[in-house]
Amino acid sequence: MFTIKHFRCFWVGVIALAGILVPSRNLSAEAPPALGPLYQEFKLTLEPGRRTEVVAPFFSWEDVGPPGDVTSTWAAPPIFSYGFNEGTDYEFFDFLWKGVTFDRFGEEYRFQILQLFSFAGGGTQSDTNVHRFTLFPIYFQQRSSIPEKNYTALVPIYGHLQGRLFKDGAKFVLFPIYGQTRKRDVITDNYVYPIFHLRHGHGLNGWQFWPLFGREHKELTYVTNHWGEGSPVAGHDKLFVLWPIFHNQRLGLGTENPSHEQAVLPLYSYFRSPKRDSTSFPWPLGYTRTVDRERKYRETGAPWPLIVFARGAGKHTDRVWPFYSKATNTSQTSKWYLWPIYKYNGLHSPPLERERTRILFFLYSDVAAKDTENHRDLHQVDCWPLFSYRRDFDNRKRLQILALVEPFLPNNTSVERNLSPLWSLWRAEANPKTGASSQSLLFNLYRRERTPTSRKCSLLFGIFQYHSGPDGKRWRVFHVPFGKSRPEDARPAR
Repeated sequence: MFTIKHFRCFWVGVIALAGILVPSRNLSAEAPPALGPLYQEFKLTLEPGRRTEVVAPFFSWEDVGPPGDVTSTWAAPPIFSYGFNEGTDYEFFDFLWKGVTFDRFGEEYRFQILQLFSFAGGGTQSDTNVHRFTLFPIYFQQRSSIPEKNYTALVPIYGHLQGRLFKDGAKFVLFPIYGQTRKRDVITDNYVYPIFHLRHGHGLNGWQFWPLFGREHKELTYVTNHWGEGSPVAGHDKLFVLWPIFHNQRLGLGTENPSHEQAVLPLYSYFRSPKRDSTSFPWPLGYTRTVDRERKYRETGAPWPLIVFARGAGKHTDRVWPFYSKATNTSQTSKWYLWPIYKYNGLHSPPLERERTRILFFLYSDVAAKDTENHRDLHQVDCWPLFSYRRDFDNRKRLQILALVEPFLPNNTSVERNLSPLWSLWRAEANPKTGASSQSLLFNLYRRERTPTSRKCSLLFGIFQYHSGPDGKRWRVFHVPFGKSRPEDARPAR
């Protein structure tokens, strides 16, 4: 029976074997040890730096970047990865991918466990350090040298918060019995949330007894902007009865584009404003007619949004879901056939042009982007779970065969260092700027590297190795060197 003891002995033996087989670097300064998955050291292809892999893909370390801006990383996928950059005073740590993470940039830091337990802190715009502790969603705490910034909250018993949960401020006692939130100047007092609340602010007052009745009124007010000028804040009137059956609201009061919206669901819903009119009955799957005078188009849907036709300078749409759709405006194009089998999106917003084609969401994705100002382009193709290919704006290319997560989280550095090494059976990279290229099969069981002045190849744990450079060519079989040739310029003339 295979036990933990046997497992440990196996890996100790593998690492010991690697230590025995690794030749001294003094044998060849240009050819570091190459033992395939056991041990492989090589220069990076797409960026300046060097990487070492031991018992691949389970342990690696690398230094990436030019002198003075080097990021050093140690990784044991999928267990952990740690890296730091002394030049920028930055470091990170990942355990079990996103299970536990730590990130620090200067004095700012954040440590979290499963996004539930976290510490965070650092400087603010007022040059004051704050330190946060969170046990989501039960306990929230912040401490600062400024007493006004301190808060403590033990949910649902008692506490107050600042700048959390999408609110500028909040406090509560035996929530949902009582809770108060603040967003800018608007204060909402909730009693037995969400049934009853009172709301007041600058020129604003309202109340609701949900879902029976609620109303809110705000007058046109003015606030002072950064230049000391008065900036208008639109007023509004809102009313609902038996939510969501009836609501009636007027927005933008006191501005050049006031609007009136009313609905008795599911009978009808309408919207009126100087720039846009829309009427629907019944709602939501019924007849909808929209006239947008600002964007200059007319749209008809029956039943909306399944069957829609729009005509005008600002929008042109033909949609019969799920069979066919094509929509265009001044800068965007969207079309699909037999949704979600085929879908295309295009963006034309100089200097950026971008196109994306997808089949069955993430099963196949093709992205092409152009920087028309600098005459550069990018191309990325993902076919889950088979491969991921990317050519960036600097024309650097990378192909990875087997991509289990990359199509869903493209260009995610955490995925690349913690998960990708586990299943990337084939890696191919090319850098036209330096003329370097590399290919790796089965975690360096076969590896080939090429630069303008050298060639290097290793196969079967380094049993067969070949290296050529300015000093000549060398072969190794079973780690025994032989067949060394002289450089071309050292050969006698005929």
